[in-house]
Amino acid sequence: MTIHRDGLEHDIVTDFSSRMSYSAYLDLETLLSAQHPVSRPEHHDELLFIIQHQTTELWLKLVLHEIRAARAAFDADDMGVALKCVARVEHIQKTLTEQWSVLATLTPTEYAQFRRFLGNSSGFQSHQYRAIEFILGNKNAAVLRVFESDAAAHAQLATLLREPTLYDAFWRHLSRIGLDVPRSMLERDVTEAHTLDRELLALVQSIYQAPEQHWSVYEAFEELVDLEENFQLWRFRHLRTVLRVIGRKGGTGGSSGAGFLQRALEHTYFPELFAVRTWTGH
Repeated sequence: MTIHRDGLEHDIVTDFSSRMSYSAYLDLETLLSAQHPVSRPEHHDELLFIIQHQTTELWLKLVLHEIRAARAAFDADDMGVALKCVARVEHIQKTLTEQWSVLATLTPTEYAQFRRFLGNSSGFQSHQYRAIEFILGNKNAAVLRVFESDAAAHAQLATLLREPTLYDAFWRHLSRIGLDVPRSMLERDVTEAHTLDRELLALVQSIYQAPEQHWSVYEAFEELVDLEENFQLWRFRHLRTVLRVIGRKGGTGGSSGAGFLQRALEHTYFPELFAVRTWTGH
């Protein structure tokens, strides 16, 4: 390795007149010019608020990408690839959860100085978050009304509403490889949120009672539990950050704020995988 007198290694590329640079590949000019504070005079902390939410949306884009891939892998009966995608999502979730600690540095006084400029814009209107909820199973057709003014977002959500969820794809895969999955799960209305299926719970319970007979399925159950638990931790951290910054005020988009977030903690994507814990060992 040869070092120039200026400290650069000999083979470091410095001429990008005809080469793609790091900045060009990532389109940093667009990315770094996408922050547009609306407070007047511009408040110092609004940039934090914008970047917090923009980076969250970037991570949500990747989460949705990976969950779609996991669903496709289950459809192709490749559980290994599906669980690899799920594992990546779990690492992203940890980053998203820890990220709330940055926003929590915003004090109530600081946020109050620019919150009124946000109008009715709210994280409730995140179509990517809603897309993730839909593909994981928390479907609600009424939510589409929020996105009627955004044709692309509305179309994406309408499509996901009609499509099977990750959980549907998982159980259909298990049925094809020989498990006696109840018809109530295989033929359910996929436009509705999945609720606890007692027949399915009985199957899950039988696997937890003798995991050595279906070890790969048993492991997959636990991966899905990790996925849901991470979402719950993210939601909880969101709730605690909201309480810390605005207390019990309503959300800018019209929600009840902390109350709405508290109720979200009660939802489960994979009810049988959590209900089985009550009955295992009985």
